[in-house]
Amino acid sequence: MISQYLGFDSDYIIIGLGVLLIILIIIMIVHAVQMRKLKKSYKIFMSGKNVKSLEDTLIVKLNQVDDLIKANLENERHIKAVSKNMQFTYQKMGLVKYDAFQEMGGKLSFSLAMLDAENNGFIINAMHTREGCYTYIKEIVDGNSVIVLSGEEQEALAMAMKVEMQDHNR
Repeated sequence: MISQYLGFDSDYIIIGLGVLLIILIIIMIVHAVQMRKLKKSYKIFMSGKNVKSLEDTLIVKLNQVDDLIKANLENERHIKAVSKNMQFTYQKMGLVKYDAFQEMGGKLSFSLAMLDAENNGFIINAMHTREGCYTYIKEIVDGNSVIVLSGEEQEALAMAMKVEMQDHNR
């Protein structure tokens, strides 16, 4: 009778509440399944362990991480030192073999250019003759020599200067 005065039917309210109840039951089942999976994972994680053993395990792992961080920092310092020292080593080379006096054969003479990253270094020229072998050295500064270079020496220098240097400071 009251529903007649309010203008709606109680059957619709009961059906709505029934649908809401079914939705809530489905949600409850989904949560129960998720909770069961979580409990299973927790039991697997905790199997054979107690709080003390878990704490010990975490301490060991954190100490290992600290050791790795220290080792990494030390390796970075070593790499920087090696890179710095590499600037002063001979890293580029050019070699030209030739026959100094056309009579000997076999191209026993050579010009060897050795340069660092800044194109500083030297050229060794070894000329082989019938009487012996004569060696000369010429200093190279910024890719140039104060002393006039022979054709073979210029070729060896150009070859060494073409060598591409890789950037190790990445």
